[in-house]
Amino acid sequence: MTAGAVEPDEDMPAPPARPTVRVGAPTERRNPLSADLDLMSTRDVLTVINEADRRVPAAVAAVLDEIATTVDLAVAALLGGHRVHYFGAGTSGRLGVLDAAELAPTFNSPRHWFCAHLAGGPDAMLRAVEDAEDDDRGGAVEAASCVRAGDLVVGLAASGRTPYVLGALAAARAKGASTVLLCANPEAEAARSVDVFIGVDTGPEVVTGSTRMKAGTAQKLVLNAFSTAVMVRLGRVYSNLMIDMVATNAKLRGRMISILVEATGCSEEVSRRALTEADGDLKTALVSLVSGAEVEAARAALARSADQVRGALALLAT
Repeated sequence: MTAGAVEPDEDMPAPPARPTVRVGAPTERRNPLSADLDLMSTRDVLTVINEADRRVPAAVAAVLDEIATTVDLAVAALLGGHRVHYFGAGTSGRLGVLDAAELAPTFNSPRHWFCAHLAGGPDAMLRAVEDAEDDDRGGAVEAASCVRAGDLVVGLAASGRTPYVLGALAAARAKGASTVLLCANPEAEAARSVDVFIGVDTGPEVVTGSTRMKAGTAQKLVLNAFSTAVMVRLGRVYSNLMIDMVATNAKLRGRMISILVEATGCSEEVSRRALTEADGDLKTALVSLVSGAEVEAARAALARSADQVRGALALLAT
C-alpha cells in the first residue's frame, strides 16, 4: 500500500451497483461503412460522415405525414390558449431548448407558447448531468407540475426509451394532453403509448451510439420544419416573409425595410415612411401599403382579423 493511502474497512458495505441498460436501438448498432474509422485519413473520415449525413433528409421525408399531424395538433392547442412542451435529455433535449428559444425572436411568438424541459435542468445545456435522463419520476413530476389538459407534449429521445421522457409523456397523457414521441428508433416500444409517433430511420451512427450525429441532425430538421410550419399556419409568415419578427438590432431593422420592399414592390423610401407612420409595426405598414388604406384603417383591420395579414387585406378589399 502506498504512503498515505487509507486501508479499506472490510466491514464497510460496498456501494450499490449502478444500474446498467443495454439499448437495442438502431443508433446503438455498429455501422459497417465506418469500420476502421480511426485508421482513415482526415479527408476520408469527413467523407464517411458526409455520406452518412445524406441519408437524413430522406429519412425525415418518410415521416412527413406524422409531422403534419403534429403541426395540426400544435396549432389547435395554441389557438385554444394552450401550450406546446418539449421534454428531452442530452442532445435531443438541447435541440428542443434551441428550437423553443429561437421562435420568439424569429416570429415574435409569445414566450409561453413553446416550453422546453431538459433532464438535469439548465445546467445540462452545457454539461452532462449524471443519471438525469434515467429519472422517469423526475420527468413525470415536472410534466405534472406544468402540463395542462389541451396542451401538446413532444418527447425527444433518440433511442425512444429515455425514462425521463417517457415519464413526462405518461404524466402528460394522464393530464389530458396530446402526446408525441420523436426519436430515431422506428421500433420503439413507446410508439404504442403516444398519440403520434415520429420514428425517423437514420440507422447506425458513424461513431457507434453517438446520437449527436445523424439522429441529432434528423431531430433538428424535424423540429425546424415542425415549429416553422406551426408559425406559418398561425399567420406569422406572409408569402415566405417573416412579418412578426422583433427588430432587436441594426440588421433586423434593415430586414424590415427589405421585407416591405419585397412584399409590396414599393421603394425603400416609401417603405421607410410607412414603417415610421405605423410606429415600427411591420404588419400594419405592410397591410397599409398593399391595400392602400390609411395606417389606422390597416391597424383596425388587423385587430378585427386576429392580427392576420391575409384576413386584414380581405376585410379592406370588401
